Amino acid sequence: MEVQRELSEIIRTQVKDPRLKGAMVTVTGAEVSPDLKYCKAYISVLGGGPDGRSEVLAGLKNAVGFIRRELATRVNLRNTPEITFVADSSIEYGVNMTRLIEDVTKDLKSGPEEGESAEDGESAEE
Repeated sequence: MEVQRELSEIIRTQVKDPRLKGAMVTVTGAEVSPDLKYCKAYISVLGGGPDGRSEVLAGLKNAVGFIRRELATRVNLRNTPEITFVADSSIEYGVNMTRLIEDVTKDLKSGPEEGESAEDGESAEE
């Protein structure tokens, strides 16, 4: 958890790659191997255009040496893990599902359609 927090802070405040500008980059998770040699960081990207995710991942891959060095100074670990960035689309998926649910509930709240009586369809109370 501490590695995830520090990675998020480093990416947000220290990485100056122009490919990260205009996009909201979130570290949604970080899995560190038991021997502390490898870290898989899950990255969610909102904004930045249609190629935003691939551009951000390219920028992070380019800055991985700097990020790893910063992580070593902030977190006291026996080994500083090699970091691999992986795209995580769970936030986008959640936003999309919420939008779909809101659309369905709007349709249900609008009531029966014209030409259809409440007796023809099932009522909301049943």
